[in-house]
Amino acid sequence: MRLVQLAAEETRRVAIVEEPGLCLLRDFESIYALAMEAIRSGVRLPALVNNHRTEEVLAYDAIYRGDGEWRLLLPIDHPQEPARCHVSGTGLTHLGSARDRQAMHGRAEQELTDSMKMFRWGLEAGRPEQNAIGVAPEWFYKGNGTLARAHGDPLIVPGYAEDGGEEAELAAIYLIGPQGDPYRVGMTQGNEFSDHVFEKRNYLNLAGSKLRTFSLGPELRFDPEFAAIPGNVRIERNGRELWAQRIASGETEMCHSLRNLEHHHFKFALHRQPGDVHVHFLGAHSLSFGHGIQLKNGDVMDVQFEGFGRALRNPVQFETKLEAPVAIHSLA
Repeated sequence: MRLVQLAAEETRRVAIVEEPGLCLLRDFESIYALAMEAIRSGVRLPALVNNHRTEEVLAYDAIYRGDGEWRLLLPIDHPQEPARCHVSGTGLTHLGSARDRQAMHGRAEQELTDSMKMFRWGLEAGRPEQNAIGVAPEWFYKGNGTLARAHGDPLIVPGYAEDGGEEAELAAIYLIGPQGDPYRVGMTQGNEFSDHVFEKRNYLNLAGSKLRTFSLGPELRFDPEFAAIPGNVRIERNGRELWAQRIASGETEMCHSLRNLEHHHFKFALHRQPGDVHVHFLGAHSLSFGHGIQLKNGDVMDVQFEGFGRALRNPVQFETKLEAPVAIHSLA
């Protein structure tokens, strides 16, 4: 089962994806509210959704293209306080990403970067037994819900940035219940857009390179099997394909188990505050930047994983370069 969130002017709705239509639900204006009710009532999300379906069906094609009054929203958000949607990710989980990262930083095999050392630790101890705790993965902060963009929205290369590049990933969605317990709502496609030129200058720039807009969606899938999930990532320029790559996600493609990644994220009490939403990117398989591609204004990034519905598409938009420092106002 896959859901979308959509809006027309001030009206928000949640809908089930039943190609080629979207079946609207009653009583819930957000997936956040739906998930909170599932926690409160103890009713599983698929059953709760089916109990609230209506006979109202919208044509998906027009909405996906951006035509008409309805528009697609993010597949998850915190409707009242966007900043209470916390966004993070785990780097160097994918077998292919480590090779790209090592090559990007221009080190020979005998001169392992700290990143590659962490990757190898993951290979050795990232899949612990059921009741054991494995090695901690690389972790980064991506921002909060104010940076999130939906399908079709531009991803911004800020005026201070050196570049912008796609990172096609799956992202896991969590909601913290009233007692501080994390609940996995599902997963969605994501583009964890980053500044790879800035990062390449020095790995310590990683934190700053991640503070960028990113996109999710358009659909959220309830708790999919996370073993082997193939997909495709494409870059289009002037309506033509510039670059494409087969990609894959899932535990068979990763050096850490999902359970280990989740433990090391939610072991922090800060990440278990009741009512918060968490979006956690699960790592990228391949980057166009790693293949010598630098995106230009207007390029379109296309991410699609099998079983996750329609592709997530976003254009790149470069802002004007900053010419002066940010002005700081004193209150003294």
